[in-house]
Amino acid sequence: MLSAKSLFQEILDDDESFRLFCSIAASGESQGGWENARIAALVPPDQRDLAPKITRHGADEDKHGRIFNALLKKRGLQPVPVPPDTDYTMLLERGGIGLAHDRLRADRPLTVPDIVTYLAHSRVTEQRASEQMDLLRKHFADHPDLGRAVKMISQDEDNHLAYCHEELLRFARAGHGRVIQRTLREAAFAEIRVYRDVSLAVMSHMGRILGWSRPKAALLAAGIHAVYAWERLAGWRRMVTLTMPARRDALGGAAPTAPEFA
Repeated sequence: MLSAKSLFQEILDDDESFRLFCSIAASGESQGGWENARIAALVPPDQRDLAPKITRHGADEDKHGRIFNALLKKRGLQPVPVPPDTDYTMLLERGGIGLAHDRLRADRPLTVPDIVTYLAHSRVTEQRASEQMDLLRKHFADHPDLGRAVKMISQDEDNHLAYCHEELLRFARAGHGRVIQRTLREAAFAEIRVYRDVSLAVMSHMGRILGWSRPKAALLAAGIHAVYAWERLAGWRRMVTLTMPARRDALGGAAPTAPEFA
């Protein structure tokens, strides 16, 4: 029976598919680390209290990238170049979602609207990350190689999502509510489109590596399109609602160091 667990188990058991999976994940996390570090350095003067939290967010993303690379090293594998059609972070940027990298490379302070854009983009993408890691934790928390990594990263993603909710609600109270809702909606619809495209691309690459039959590949593609249709119809709403999280000040304090996986 084809299930999320059996599908990922198949990817995990093969060195080449596992290498591609970890390479894609490590690249995306490292990119997120760089983006957050630049945003923290450019926070406007009247929002400097946010800088340590953004720095912590970036440090967590860097840590996740190191964890995925350590998992590769443990199996004696080297990272592979990430196929452009699987580069979630860069495809979102090209779609105009979040802060452009050219803006982050410039040495001039960001504005409050820039910070709102960053937080709204993060709220949407961290929803996806939290859900994906929750799925992996459900099925692989006790795995001898992946278990610790999955649990640590999942907890971090939940913290990131809580932080985005709390800070966006603070900005909403300060009078940015309409802009936040508009930005969240735009980001959500762009993200679900990019997620569909990246999912199809990843499954195509995995299928070639693992030798999937045409019916199996077609079934997986149909499932991805079905998820996209549901998200376009109603699922996007979970990405734009804001509620005060149970975890307050989730990114307060220093980022915990990554455990040794090698």
